[in-house]
Amino acid sequence: MIDTKDFSGQHGSTGKHTMEDAGQKLRRSRERLNLRVRDVEQASLRIAEKYHNDEFAVLINRISEIENKGLVPTLYKLYSLCAIYSLDFQEVLEWYGIKLSSLPADSTFTDVSRTHMVGFHNARGADTLLPLSLDPGFDLRKTTYLSRMIQRWGRLPLMFLDALDLKDHRYAFIGTDDWFMYPLLLPGSFILIDETCRKIAADGWTNEFERPIYLFEHRQGWSCGWCSQSGNQVILQPHPASGCAAEILLYPSEVDLVGQVTGVAMRLDHRRRRRIRS
Repeated sequence: MIDTKDFSGQHGSTGKHTMEDAGQKLRRSRERLNLRVRDVEQASLRIAEKYHNDEFAVLINRISEIENKGLVPTLYKLYSLCAIYSLDFQEVLEWYGIKLSSLPADSTFTDVSRTHMVGFHNARGADTLLPLSLDPGFDLRKTTYLSRMIQRWGRLPLMFLDALDLKDHRYAFIGTDDWFMYPLLLPGSFILIDETCRKIAADGWTNEFERPIYLFEHRQGWSCGWCSQSGNQVILQPHPASGCAAEILLYPSEVDLVGQVTGVAMRLDHRRRRRIRS
């Protein structure tokens, strides 16, 4: 349980105001349903009984403290209140200053050295900042400084990006110490994984940019790279310029093919790269 005084002491009066405002919104939600605090308590006790967990119970004195004193409810109690008031849990979290859509961006504050899967999913109703209008003279055939060509930026709900058909895709992060596919995939890159492509291709490409890159999961974690299969063995092949050695694993007993890399987002920070490699 988070103490309101500790919260306001750390962040000042603005944080305290946010907590009190959230409590008032919960109170108004209760009053709109013409529910007494006793009704809320009894409903929460039934929820607690269902899950065999007393943490779901919101007693009368706690309801008063949440609504009037800015007390921050636990996750269990907040769940009960959302269920009783028919509120969207994600929206109520935002009343308390927690935006789930910010999780991916905030995760970048941690410098993770190992390659790993990214478990974030697009939050329902989340927005993203996209260019909604371009200069009529914009020519896609020519390299252009895009910022000067954009007439207007706006927030477009992610639900409108469903046309990209990303339901079978997941995301992974190339660790900051993972040089296996350097310089094709730089350490610190985010990659898009198509989980429907789980068959290792033996041919069909003419250069390194066309050759499929796969993400594998094994006992030590994850590996991303080219690969070839020989019987029950998979040979993970690094980019020749990386200086890394190939890895040979038993397939599928020691390694699982997650999918094929179909997209990448990475920063081209040449000075940092040279300093790390030196």
